[in-house]
Amino acid sequence: MSRPYIKKLSFTLLDSITDKDPMVQEQVCSALCSLGEAQPDETLRACEEYLRQHDKLAHPYRTKILRAMETILSSHIHDLDKDTASAVILLASSEMTRTKELDCDWQQAASSVLVAVGKRFTNQVMEEVLNRFQPGMLPHSSVLHTLANLSMSNAFDMVPFLPSILSTMLPMLGMAKQDALKVVFCCALQHFSESILEYLANLDQAPDPTVRKDTFGADIFGAYDFLFHHWLQSRDAKLRLAVVAALGPMSHLLPSERLEEQLPKLLPAVLGLYKKHAETFQISKSLGQILEAAVNVSSRTLEVQLEALLVALHSQICVPVESSSPLVMNSQKEVLRCFTVLACCSPDRLLAFLLPRLDTNNERLRVGTLQILRHIVNSAAAQMEIKKPFILSSMRLPLLDTNDKPQKPGPDGEDLAADSVRAVSIRTLYLVSTTVDRMNSVLWPYLLEFLTPVRFTGALTPLCRSLVHLALKRQEAGADDFLIQYNANANLPSPFALTTRLLVVSSNPYLGDGRGAASLRLLKVMHQNIHPLLGQRWETTMPVLLEYLDEHTEETLSLKEWEEKLLVFLRDTLIMVSDNVWICQLSQEMCKQLPSYSGTPQEKNFLYKCIGTTLGAASSKEVVRKHLRELLETARYQEETEKEGLACCFGICAITHLEDTLAQLEDFVRSDVFRKSTSIFSIFKDRSEHEVEKLKSSLILCYGHVAAQAPRELMLAKVESDILRSIFQCFNTKVLGIKVETKDPALKLCLVQSLCMVSQAMCSGAQASSFHFSRKAELVAQMMEFIRAEPQDYLRTPIRKKAMLACTYLVTLEPALEEQTQADVIHSCLHSVMALPPGPEGEDGVCQESLYLDTVCALEDLLTSLLRQNMTPQGLQIMVEHLSPWIKSPRGHERARALGLGACLLQFFLEHLQVSTLVPFHNLGLLVGLFAPRCADTWTTTRQEAVGCVYSLLYLQLGYEGFSRDHRDDVAERLLTLKDGLVHADPTILFHTCHSIAQVIAKRLPSDQLISLLLTMFESLGDPDKNCSRAATVMINCLLKERGNVLLEKVPEIVSVLRAKLRDTQEEHVLPAAQHSVYLLASQHCEAVVSSLLGSPLPFDSHTCALWRALAVEPSLTAQVLELLLEKMSKDVPFKESRAFLLGSTADRVATLLPLAATCALNEVLSAPSSGTVVLELYPQLFVALLLRVSCTVGVQLPRNLQAKERKSTSLAKAARNLDPCSSAVDALQALLLRSGSQDVLRCVELEGGWELLRTSAGHEDGVAQLASSMAKYAGPRLPLVMKALGCTQNSVYEIQRVTSTAFLAEVQAHGPQLMTAMVSGLDDGDEPHSLVALEAMVGLSRLLDLVEPWDLRLVLLHTTIRIRPFFDSEKVEFRTASIRLFGHLNKACPGECEDVFLEQVVGGLVPLLLHLRDPQVPVASACKFALCMCVPHLECAELAAAFYKYLQEGRSVHFGEFLNSTCKHLMHHFPDLLGRLVSTNLFYFKSSWDDVRAAAPMFTGFLVLHAEPEQRTQVDLEQLIVALQLLLKDPVPGVREKAAETLGRLVKFA
Repeated sequence: MSRPYIKKLSFTLLDSITDKDPMVQEQVCSALCSLGEAQPDETLRACEEYLRQHDKLAHPYRTKILRAMETILSSHIHDLDKDTASAVILLASSEMTRTKELDCDWQQAASSVLVAVGKRFTNQVMEEVLNRFQPGMLPHSSVLHTLANLSMSNAFDMVPFLPSILSTMLPMLGMAKQDALKVVFCCALQHFSESILEYLANLDQAPDPTVRKDTFGADIFGAYDFLFHHWLQSRDAKLRLAVVAALGPMSHLLPSERLEEQLPKLLPAVLGLYKKHAETFQISKSLGQILEAAVNVSSRTLEVQLEALLVALHSQICVPVESSSPLVMNSQKEVLRCFTVLACCSPDRLLAFLLPRLDTNNERLRVGTLQILRHIVNSAAAQMEIKKPFILSSMRLPLLDTNDKPQKPGPDGEDLAADSVRAVSIRTLYLVSTTVDRMNSVLWPYLLEFLTPVRFTGALTPLCRSLVHLALKRQEAGADDFLIQYNANANLPSPFALTTRLLVVSSNPYLGDGRGAASLRLLKVMHQNIHPLLGQRWETTMPVLLEYLDEHTEETLSLKEWEEKLLVFLRDTLIMVSDNVWICQLSQEMCKQLPSYSGTPQEKNFLYKCIGTTLGAASSKEVVRKHLRELLETARYQEETEKEGLACCFGICAITHLEDTLAQLEDFVRSDVFRKSTSIFSIFKDRSEHEVEKLKSSLILCYGHVAAQAPRELMLAKVESDILRSIFQCFNTKVLGIKVETKDPALKLCLVQSLCMVSQAMCSGAQASSFHFSRKAELVAQMMEFIRAEPQDYLRTPIRKKAMLACTYLVTLEPALEEQTQADVIHSCLHSVMALPPGPEGEDGVCQESLYLDTVCALEDLLTSLLRQNMTPQGLQIMVEHLSPWIKSPRGHERARALGLGACLLQFFLEHLQVSTLVPFHNLGLLVGLFAPRCADTWTTTRQEAVGCVYSLLYLQLGYEGFSRDHRDDVAERLLTLKDGLVHADPTILFHTCHSIAQVIAKRLPSDQLISLLLTMFESLGDPDKNCSRAATVMINCLLKERGNVLLEKVPEIVSVLRAKLRDTQEEHVLPAAQHSVYLLASQHCEAVVSSLLGSPLPFDSHTCALWRALAVEPSLTAQVLELLLEKMSKDVPFKESRAFLLGSTADRVATLLPLAATCALNEVLSAPSSGTVVLELYPQLFVALLLRVSCTVGVQLPRNLQAKERKSTSLAKAARNLDPCSSAVDALQALLLRSGSQDVLRCVELEGGWELLRTSAGHEDGVAQLASSMAKYAGPRLPLVMKALGCTQNSVYEIQRVTSTAFLAEVQAHGPQLMTAMVSGLDDGDEPHSLVALEAMVGLSRLLDLVEPWDLRLVLLHTTIRIRPFFDSEKVEFRTASIRLFGHLNKACPGECEDVFLEQVVGGLVPLLLHLRDPQVPVASACKFALCMCVPHLECAELAAAFYKYLQEGRSVHFGEFLNSTCKHLMHHFPDLLGRLVSTNLFYFKSSWDDVRAAAPMFTGFLVLHAEPEQRTQVDLEQLIVALQLLLKDPVPGVREKAAETLGRLVKFA
């Protein structure tokens, strides 16, 4: 039976190979392979027969079958019999050659089958293939492919065939006309050659060790000759690459003399292909093989070709690589392999080629050369070992080269023609000076004359270079030749002029093609002519300056830092000389050259600084005073750069000559020159004031620089008596009561700048802490006056910035500012900057933006300086409180600025935090609450800064907890990653990110700070930016969710604040958020929230009612709330009797407040639609409690205070009626019936007037009877639990409650006998099998089972079980769920004597229950889990029970395949006789309407077969099963077809 059965299975699967879904096709192939694993011969024969019979099957499907056959052959080639092998060979040969298409998947698959068979049946395969490889006829391309692949996979068996194959193939080469066929020939020759080389390399293992290379030499050369001369020059790129790929291994098989003969043509031809192909991997690989072959035969031709080889290969390494793909990387590796071959045979010539290429400016060539050297040093270690010293010495130059960055000359403003002439002239001069020996005496030292005249500045760089060259030659000739005789050369510049000129032009080093470096180099070589003591010192200091220039470019160099380095160099030079006469001569020369630089302000400014430095080194006070006076008299005060330079000069000079500097400034102010200037200026009245102000501002600036540079101790002694007095005298201003008059903004700016420098100088000295500055308050007030005077609508001058900087330094001095003064400073400065408009004013927007940023920085410095005076949490809070109005501003740009300042202050506080003892950061919650909602601000920058603020605050808290400053907290660090979510303004992403931020805060905020944080965030609910208001709601609710568990004591306060906010805020989003807040609080502190809400004034307002309804959102919480309300309603007495009643007068019962409020709350919760699920669960308790509440409030009155409310306002009449104790209870009972789906009961009682009867003393009992009757008629399934609950109330202390319960039970008892029968008969509703009656009956029966006597249950058990079975597969999810759950309850309640009868039902229900675990509806799958766990004890199988309990736990996700496999294993082990029944039941579900169930059925069947013993096959109708699976293979759902195919593969077990 085996062969027909396997054939049937195989054919069934093969018929599905044409499935449209790729996954199904793969499963079919996998199933075929499964068949082949068990029965390889039969399966292969079936595939072979199927392909022969289905001649017109499309080739993609034929390909898949052939691939499956190849897989089976690969694993079972040694199990194959000869007949099957022959059939497969004939089939594959036929399939391979049926189409003339080249490179077809179908042909490749057939060829692979032949190759797989050929690993064992080589002769049979070769016999068939060679029949299709006849002399004089072009073979099919797949024949060549097959021969090639056979030779690669089985070289030992194939190589003996190759001589005849090659001799047959050679004549065919000329017959091939198609390029594609030619490519196939080339590939075959390549593989033949490679297999021959493999054979020869392993002769010791070969079957015929007598085979030699020369056996193939003639044929291989014939093929080589044809490929090289005819096909290598083809226009087809693919063919050229195929040819070169073949030539590589073929070259190893050529006779030595033939190879030597061909190399002169072969190597250039292969190298030429580099120019034709972008993809060079194959070229490089074959070239390496050819080179190896040439080296093996000790070719002399290789030496001749070596240069061309090296050039071509070097360029391949140095070419820019645009891709890092494996092919590109492999190509580079092959090129390096070629270098390895050449390094082994010609190491000297290779190094002679490579090493000079290290000395080049082309970085790409140098990097490529180094890459090659690194490779050959490792790969040709033996040859390179002795060459390493030579290689290292050659690499010294590139290692020492630091000037590898191109320098860009600056513009010189002349026309192109002039530039060209100059360039030619410069090059000629440099060429002559460096190459013509006799020109040395002609040019030296006369070229020095051209250095100092300004008109030759453009030629300065080449002049310096030429002079350096000439000077070095002179030094080599001897010291006498080098020293310049100035007496004999009057026109030469003096050493002082030379030094001044070269130093000044170096201040702008990249102009004129790098004149800075050229000038400094010349200065260095001229040291003997400048001063004999400088040589050794400059050998140390000058290279540092030159290296600094090499490290930078014009774009990256800071001119300020560079000038400072030059001044340090000058100062060091002056100290080295220490000759007052020489220094005074240098200073005189510098002053003399000042007018020369009027056209270059920056260089003149630097020269002023050099003069100050030189005068500072002079010991002659007369010279210093003379030069300072001359500078003051000749300065051009109208030029800003010169004015700044003059001030710097005086400041630098004051370092050593403070008294003299101040004296000269004082003398100048009193001198006739100053008065004459003012009188001369007065002649031109229009510009008189302006010019005078320029002069005054310069003097004020000079005083500022003097204070900044002078020794601190000396300066502090002079600051109030001399410096400040003189500054204000020049300003025409007096402090301490004298009027301040300022007209010129520039003069005001100079004053502020100077005062800033003076203030900085005062607080930077060692004695600053003990210095008492008596004018501090006046100066601060003056600065505030300047700031307040600035316009608020634009920013044009740096006065704000400078004034704030001055205050920054002043606040650190003693005495301390008064608290109010400090507050005024903060307020004024904040208002001055924050209120500025968002965009920069003026035409130069970039400059304005820069000025604004500098001003903000100054404000930050001032605020941090003030904060430093009080580095406590309280001090931080004071600063943030000043920012708070701006943080909450309705204008976005103001909020952004405020958050930026806040971030700066917090960062400063964090960086300077010093905690000596562990103290609480008591205002953390307030600060976080202020910043956190701004994470959702409409301005992106504000959002980013807000996150930074929260980040800093959390680290401050960690600092106060004792963590070190460098501690990094993973939770807090997450805030930095969350910043990305705040870049875009997508609300979804934005608020999700805010939620995540709140989670971080919740994890790190101390519990005692939580309430202050929440209360602060509650204030943000009314924020003018709605985004921030919404973010506050998101964060509040997140905090409540994460940390609400610690807020038990604060619940009343939070609920009260929420209710107040709901009254005050009109925004729509606030109410849902508040509802969610109450829900979250209640989830953790249910009783506290319920108690707080019950304390709300009666009647409940609309907001309170909404909060009550929020507690009905989630079933578990709703259940707790309802239970608590029931407890509150019954905890207190329902009413109190008045004294008058006790004395026997008219009855006066007054409702107690707590039960009344609980009843109203119950009404609100029950009115929420979402409470429906919980209402059904708690129905009995709710119904009984509310019914008894109605009974004990009949005739009970409202408390007097609520009655007073009713009398005061008629608008409250409705609310007061609702508050009527009995009416409110009836309303709640009606809400319960409505929410539980008992509308019929509600309507029936209404029609009979029962609700009104319930409210009255006379008709109450009748109303109860009507309610009970209606319940029995329309809500029978609910009555059993209601009756049970009512039975417990018979001992109530209130007679009216006992009467009510008795009346209800009596009325129900009258309808009792019909309830059980009615529910069972409800299952047999003939008119509508799937009616709601049947559904209610099943649900009701599930509840009644616990109340039914076992004998009564036995009577209906079997009938009920059989009747509910069809509902398992109902189209309605409710019916499936109810019936399966009832089945589980029946199993649970089954009496012991019924177990044998019921076991049959358990077995019958096993398959449906297991398959419905894949039901698309979660409730059905959950019911199946329950039912299966209830069923399994009846099967009395411990292993199966253990598996069920392991996999079917509620809430655990089931891996269905794993579970089903385990279940089938146990079933077949313990109940093997059930196989047939289980399979036949599964067959029914092959037609299920649910895709997942339909897919699970064949999988179930497959697992049963997998674990069944072969002898059990008689239980299964295999014919029927295969037919059913065939039908499933045509199912519209791919997943079903996959499982069917998989099961068919498993049926091989029954073969």
